[in-house]
Amino acid sequence: MTDLSTLIRRLECAHSLRLEDYQTLIEERTPQAAQQLREAAVRVRKAVYGTAVYVRGLIEISSYCKNDCLYCGIRRSNRLAQRYRLTPEEILSCCEEGYALGFRTFVLQGGEDPWFTDEVLCPLIAQIKARWPDCAVTLSLGERSDESYKALREAGADRYLLRHETATKSHYEALHPAELSFDNRMRCLQVLKELGYQVGCGFMVGSPHQTAQDLARDLKFVEQFRPAMCGIGPFIPHHDTPFANEPGGSVELTLYLLSILRLIEPELLLPATTALGTLDPIGREKGIQAGANVVMPNLSPVSVRKKYMLYDNKICTGEESAQCKGCLAARMASVGYELVTHRGDPMAWKG
Repeated sequence: MTDLSTLIRRLECAHSLRLEDYQTLIEERTPQAAQQLREAAVRVRKAVYGTAVYVRGLIEISSYCKNDCLYCGIRRSNRLAQRYRLTPEEILSCCEEGYALGFRTFVLQGGEDPWFTDEVLCPLIAQIKARWPDCAVTLSLGERSDESYKALREAGADRYLLRHETATKSHYEALHPAELSFDNRMRCLQVLKELGYQVGCGFMVGSPHQTAQDLARDLKFVEQFRPAMCGIGPFIPHHDTPFANEPGGSVELTLYLLSILRLIEPELLLPATTALGTLDPIGREKGIQAGANVVMPNLSPVSVRKKYMLYDNKICTGEESAQCKGCLAARMASVGYELVTHRGDPMAWKG
């Protein structure tokens, strides 16, 4: 049996393991290994970021999506999904409220909605940057053309989040329709990096057909790609998708992988996601204690939050709300961390 303790110490020192070692860490994980990883991850993140937890204001701009990903509640085939799209004026209003609350990063997230062309988005981004020049603009709008990514970057977008979902091609194809390409998803991530974005990738934990080897490949991909951010969360099925009856992902495994990711890249911006909070009332606090250092409360209008339902039982009111920043700050303080609202760029960022 492999000595997991030795692998963990090696990862903390070298920030790299062989693919088969990552797989061993996953397949042979124990409560003792989880504790060692958690302690090492906290040690490493505090050396880089101290006790700061960076906060991003999330604005879910559209629940329309042209894609048909098998796991997603807003997939185009779901005729029961509640559709909406925010106008540029509504998005600016969300930013105005967020700025008054102290937020200095706005995350515009949505399905791949063809209505949001470059002609709509570029002036919007430029207005946000002009009105609030000390803020970062993050986009999470899926796959677009190289020309679009370039135009959005030139308009002022600072960051782009594009989950790779899985670093295993066959697994990607089991989660997506044939019209979506694993190779193109990976190519898009590379293009975004070349354009100078702070790039975020990410994957689901416990998604259908996923193996320990798939997760090991995800870890190795993050190690080699070196994103500025990486978002992971437990897979939660949606009742109106083909994966409605899948068992879902594990909070414990997600926390274990968060700690591994922190050791792979000490300067990584690593969110404690809403999905953790959906499955566990103190899931986000546990995520911070496992090495995460970002939370993303919701700035979207209250009237649309329940319509952006990627998975079942997503928390849509209460302390995930940006308006309850004080509640979230108290929760972070309860585990020894401080909520901060400045831009929170990655320490290694030279852009």
